[in-house]
Amino acid sequence: MASLSAINQFPYKSVFFSRPLQSNPPKISILLTKPTIQFRVWRAEPIKTKHVGKVRVSADDELGPEKEGPIGAVTVTEEEKPKEVIEIDCLKKALIESFHGTDRGLRATSEARAEIVELITQLEAKNPTPAPTEALTLLNGKWVLAYTSFAGLFPLLSRGTFPLVKVEEISQTIDSENFTVQNSVQFSGPLATTSISTNAKFEVRSPKRVQIKFEEGIIGTPQLTDSLVIPENAEFFGQKIDLNPFKGIITSVQDTASSVARTISSQPPLKFSISNTNAESWLLTTYLDEELRISRGDGGSVFVLIKEGSSLLTP
Repeated sequence: MASLSAINQFPYKSVFFSRPLQSNPPKISILLTKPTIQFRVWRAEPIKTKHVGKVRVSADDELGPEKEGPIGAVTVTEEEKPKEVIEIDCLKKALIESFHGTDRGLRATSEARAEIVELITQLEAKNPTPAPTEALTLLNGKWVLAYTSFAGLFPLLSRGTFPLVKVEEISQTIDSENFTVQNSVQFSGPLATTSISTNAKFEVRSPKRVQIKFEEGIIGTPQLTDSLVIPENAEFFGQKIDLNPFKGIITSVQDTASSVARTISSQPPLKFSISNTNAESWLLTTYLDEELRISRGDGGSVFVLIKEGSSLLTP
């Protein structure tokens, strides 16, 4: 019984061959990365499986003395993700879903804001990067704004301020090597697209906080559309209006717009310096990973940004 108990401490796997034994029997070796399967004497099924163990055989008369050929492998389950990582992934997905219909926070209801604040608080408590300013490689790159409570941005998002103009994207690009930040807003209209940006320098003040000083603003060169797609009819106060008679006029406008577009697009962007006393602010990063960043600014405003290229940006 003592010998049986000693043998039972080691995992084993039986290998059966259907062909008859040869005079020069194959050499069998079992390669195991870690103890893979444990058996008890009175049970035939494995108790727990975690790692992969491979069984290989080599025969001098078939594969050569230096070669090994796989006979089979023990199929096992992969290591599960840590519970903390699974919880964070679920919270991030729930947070992104809660932004639906809020127009980056402009049209968020009180109930939606309460849900968003709760999810943000839970994510901040599980922050995988407790010292973001010491992980500048994670901060580096372009971040697209998904949600904010900062009322100063709401006039830009509201079409009442700029009729027929839509905000396509608000982003922040961080260059951690040169300690620069560029905030950019991209606009689109019926005839042109353009952008307004600000360039700033930042200084690290604590493991989570940076001080930002704005230096210049940039108005991008408008890019006029070369053509307009005109429908055959339009609905006006419940009645359909045939637009075919107006296509000749529209074609003339298109030709003029193309000429103007070529002239304007050759001009450099307009830059202007920012030197007033209110050109500084601070930013506190309270959550950071490879694809999501949560920051808090002046007045308790919150910003949720997604890294460019992340699957979280996909609707």
